[in-house]
Amino acid sequence: MRIPPDTDSATKPQPRVVARQSPGLHLIGDLYGCRGHAGLMTDAPALEAFCKQAVLDAGLTIVGSLFHSFGVGQGVTGAVVLAESHLAIHTWPEDALVTLDVYVCNYRGDSSARAEALFGALQQAFAPADACVHRVWRR
Repeated sequence: MRIPPDTDSATKPQPRVVARQSPGLHLIGDLYGCRGHAGLMTDAPALEAFCKQAVLDAGLTIVGSLFHSFGVGQGVTGAVVLAESHLAIHTWPEDALVTLDVYVCNYRGDSSARAEALFGALQQAFAPADACVHRVWRR
């Protein structure tokens, strides 16, 4: 079936192109062979307290948080919602694995140093033998 050409395109409203800038850095990491503080891998309240302090130390603003333990000795999943975006973390103690997701954006200026500081503090606490980190610049 052939679709006839659009003869009304000149009269249809065209999509408005808006030049936007939302500078931000999104850090996504997989931390392998974690040898750091073992309690952070399995203790949801301890991990939440640590993450919230790391957020504050990086100069970011906490809006809320939720952390969940999968049971005694099991992993933890958690998120800290930031005024500037978010931190998400998941631990697998049985595999010595942690995944991190830190996104920080700000219309008023470059906050990439804060994102790097937060990510760095978390990475240092877990002391991975190896890490795979992706840096996505959002503009």
